[in-house]
Amino acid sequence: MAVLQRASTASTDFFVGLLPVHVLMVVILVSGMAMLWRVSRARDVYLVDYGCFLGEPRYRIPSAMALEHARLMTDIIEEESADFMARLHERSGIGEETSVPDSYRYMPPERGVEASRVEAELVISSAVDKVFARTTVNPKDIDTLIVACSFTTLTPVFADVVVNKYRLRADVQSVNLSGMGCSGALICVGLAQKLLQAAPPGKHKHVLIIATEILSSMLYNGTKREMLVPNVLFRMGAAAMIMTNSPERARFRLGPIVRTLTAARDSDYRCAFQEEDDKGITGINLSKELPVVAANALKSHIVAFCPRALPALELLRVAFSLVKQYVFPQPRATGRAEKGARPAFNKVFQHFCIHPGGRRVLHEVQRGLGLSDRDMEASHMTLHRFGNMASSSLLYELAYIEAKGRMSKGDRVCMISFSPGIDCSSVVWECINPAAADPNGPWAACIHRYPVHAQAQQLPQIAKMT
Repeated sequence: MAVLQRASTASTDFFVGLLPVHVLMVVILVSGMAMLWRVSRARDVYLVDYGCFLGEPRYRIPSAMALEHARLMTDIIEEESADFMARLHERSGIGEETSVPDSYRYMPPERGVEASRVEAELVISSAVDKVFARTTVNPKDIDTLIVACSFTTLTPVFADVVVNKYRLRADVQSVNLSGMGCSGALICVGLAQKLLQAAPPGKHKHVLIIATEILSSMLYNGTKREMLVPNVLFRMGAAAMIMTNSPERARFRLGPIVRTLTAARDSDYRCAFQEEDDKGITGINLSKELPVVAANALKSHIVAFCPRALPALELLRVAFSLVKQYVFPQPRATGRAEKGARPAFNKVFQHFCIHPGGRRVLHEVQRGLGLSDRDMEASHMTLHRFGNMASSSLLYELAYIEAKGRMSKGDRVCMISFSPGIDCSSVVWECINPAAADPNGPWAACIHRYPVHAQAQQLPQIAKMT
C-alpha cells in the first residue's frame, strides 16, 4: 500500500512538473495564432480627402450656345442631328452651367492629341492641386499613383504627366487604367485598398487616385442617333483622392467593396459600344435599352452586395420576409411581395452617391433600391449642375452632401457606379471626421441654389426635395 501511495505521489509530482511546460506551449500557440490573425486579417484603409475640378465660367456651354454652334457647322453636323440633340438635352435633366473644353468651341471642333493633352492637364492639375491643398500630404509622400481615363490614352500616359508636373519620387508606383468607364474611380479604390493592405505593418503609405474623362477625343459628328447621345450627356470634370492605411488625419474609413460583371450576356456587353458608323466615324453607341439593362445588372449586383454591406439583422429580416411570402403569398397587385423582401438600404446608409449616367438610369436605380427623393438628391443635382463626368461624378456628389452640411461622424455613404459591360461597382465609406465647408469646393458658389425645383417639369419625382 505504501508502495502504491509513493507511486501515486511521484506520478502527481511528475505531471505537476510538466504543467508549466504545457502552459508555456499553450501560451506560445495562442500568441502565434493571434499574430497570424493580425497579419492575415484585412487592415483598415482610409480616405484622407478629395478634390474636384471646377470649370471657370468661360468653359460653360449653355444649350443655346451648343445649338448655335451645331447649326453653324452644317458641313459636319446635319440639322436633323442638331435638332435631335436639342430635344434630348431638354429631357436630360442637365442644366445650363456645365463645362466643356475649349476644343469644343472651335469650328470645326479639335479632336487631336494636343487638344486632349491640354484638356487633361487642365482638369487633372486642378483636381490634384485642390486635394493637396486640403491635406497635409505633399507630393513627396505619395507612394502609388493610379489614374483612370477610359477613352483617351496618350504617350506619355497621364500618370507620367502627373509624375512630371508634381515631381513625385523616383520609386513611386504608377498605374494608368483605360477602358474602365464610369466605374473607373471605384475600381481604382479597390486597387488602392489591396496595395495599402499589402504594405508592411507599421509602414504608412499614401495612394493618389485621379479619375477623369477627356472629351476632346470623344466628340461624335456623325448622324447615328445612338452615338449622338454621349455628346449631350458627357461633360468635363476630374476628381482626385488620397488614400492611406493610417487613420491619422483621415476623413473616411473604407468599408466593403463589391464589383460584378455581366458582360457574359450579349445585351449587357453591347449596351455601350465604341464603334464606327456607316461613314467610318468613331463614337460610342449607347443602346436605348441601357437604363433597363443597367437596372437588371443592378439586381444581380445587389445579391452580391447585401451580404457584404448589410448588418445581420437586416439580412435576417429580408430572409424572414422571403420565407413568409413563400408560405403566405400575397397578390402581386398589392406590391407587398416586392417591398417586403427588399432591404431597407436607406435605413442602413445615410447617404447615396449613384452615378449620374442619365435621368432614366437614376430613376431605375431609385425604384430598384427603394430610395427616397432625398436619397437621390445629390445624384440628380450633380447631373443638373455638372452633367455626366464619368467616374469622377461620384466625388462631386459626395461634395454636394458635405456642402449641404449633412455629413456627420459615423454616417455611412454608399457609392454605386455602372460601366459598359455592365460592370457594376459599389463602395461603402464611413465618415470618421466631418469637414468644415470648403470655400474652394465645386459647390461653394452655388450650393444655396440647390436643389433646383425648376426641374420639376422634367423630373417630377424630385419636386419636393428639401
